[in-house]
Amino acid sequence: MAARFLQRGGPESDFQRRRTLGNSGGCAGARWTPINSFGFGADDAAMNWILLSLVSAVLLGCYDISKKKAASANAVPAVLLISTSIGAALWLPLVVWYFVDPTSQPVAWLAIEPLDVHGHWLVVAKSVLVASSWTFALFALKHLPLSIAAPIRSTSPLWTILIATVVLGERPTTVQWAGIVIVLFSFWMFSVVGRREGIHFIRDRWVACMMLATVTGAVSSIYDKYLLQTVGIPVATLQAWFTLYLVPAMVPCFLWWFRMDRRRMPLQWRRSICLISPLLLAADLVYFNAVADSDALISVISTLRRCSVVVAFVYGIGALKERQVAAKAMCIAGILLGVIVLTCFG
Repeated sequence: MAARFLQRGGPESDFQRRRTLGNSGGCAGARWTPINSFGFGADDAAMNWILLSLVSAVLLGCYDISKKKAASANAVPAVLLISTSIGAALWLPLVVWYFVDPTSQPVAWLAIEPLDVHGHWLVVAKSVLVASSWTFALFALKHLPLSIAAPIRSTSPLWTILIATVVLGERPTTVQWAGIVIVLFSFWMFSVVGRREGIHFIRDRWVACMMLATVTGAVSSIYDKYLLQTVGIPVATLQAWFTLYLVPAMVPCFLWWFRMDRRRMPLQWRRSICLISPLLLAADLVYFNAVADSDALISVISTLRRCSVVVAFVYGIGALKERQVAAKAMCIAGILLGVIVLTCFG
């Protein structure tokens, strides 16, 4: 199944050998230990990555809220470029420090390690993939109620398993098929609820955008596991370069808006734009450290991170006064139940 694929390791990479033999440059020869960098002990390893996954879920929920506030009636391409540039600016000093004096980097778990040309191209591919996902997602968030958009995004584990089934030739178990049916039924119920608000799931292009964002996000989660465990790129190195490469990946969409659409949809500056990247960087840093733990189960991590939908749902109902509270809550409960069945009992 998808979870087994994600847990498989590959041959030890150049990055891993360098860290083991002490030739990593910026890490003084110590094998990188992501969880202990947060101060946890080895006896608590299982709970460590579970706790990190829950923290990441809360941060992701706040991230979704910031995106919704930033994108509503606003120029999405400009919001994306500004927010990714802020994220790149946060990482740039550490990257510059690495080039100036890699042996004196101030924070061990944020230290940047050497990355060869092949490694850079792998990270560029991730940046393009994520840029596509974010663009689809932010356009969808701009036009859909948060209490509908966030639950659609939470179906990502379903698509991870379906991708593994179609592309990798894997076959879900009977229990996993039951989970798929539960998620699809809950998703259909969401379409019924959405019609009461004038949103037709089959014909609505913004629902299609959120679905595309969710599928590309599922592909990205598989790719994350490959980069972190098979290739062996350290968390901070992956996140730093990925964040920097996101900026040029967002430029084409921004140029299209600037040339074709800026008069019809001008940029409205909001403080929430500044919160998008810091919240995501924090959520991803915690997530990457959870995934990089050799004891971690990506299926469980993926399930726990989907709890971010609860944070977004509560905000959408409480602050934005969105409708159909009880019906949407039942649909969300069904999606979360299906995700749990898919990833924890499959």
